[in-house]
Amino acid sequence: MNQFAHVGDFCPNESCVDYGKLQTEADPSNIRKFGTTKNGTQRYQCKSCNKTFTATKGTLFYRRRTPMKDILEVLAMIAEGMRISSASRVKGFKEDTISDWLQEAGNHVEEVEAILLADFQVERSQLDGLWSYVGNKGSKKLSRDI
Repeated sequence: MNQFAHVGDFCPNESCVDYGKLQTEADPSNIRKFGTTKNGTQRYQCKSCNKTFTATKGTLFYRRRTPMKDILEVLAMIAEGMRISSASRVKGFKEDTISDWLQEAGNHVEEVEAILLADFQVERSQLDGLWSYVGNKGSKKLSRDI
C-alpha cells in the first residue's frame, strides 16, 4: 500500500546518511520527538545527524509566529473578496505580512485549498479568484508608449 510521507517519517537534512529514508515498522525509527516550539509546534530530531526540525518544515506555516488559524482566516477572507487593506484592519496584521502569506500560499496551493474548502467553506470559484490574484500580484505595471 502506497502512503504519503509525513514530517517526522524521514530526515530532511540532505547531508545526513539517512536523508529521505522512509521509516517502516520493521526498521526502527531514527527520528524521535524532541519537544515543542514556543507556539506548540512539534519538534523532531534525527538520531543519525542530531539535526532538529519542526512539523511545519516545508509548509506555509514554517517559521511563522502567527498561529495557523489566523493565517488561514485571512486567506479565507481574501478568497471571499476582501481587500488586503481591509483584512489588515480587521485582523490587525500588516499589509506586507498578509502579502507575504499570499505569496507563500501560492507555493502550497494544494494544501491551502484543501484546508480552505473543508474548514472555511470557501467555494472553488473563490479559490480560483484567489490564485489568479496571487499570480498577478506584483506583475501589473504601467506601460506607456512615448
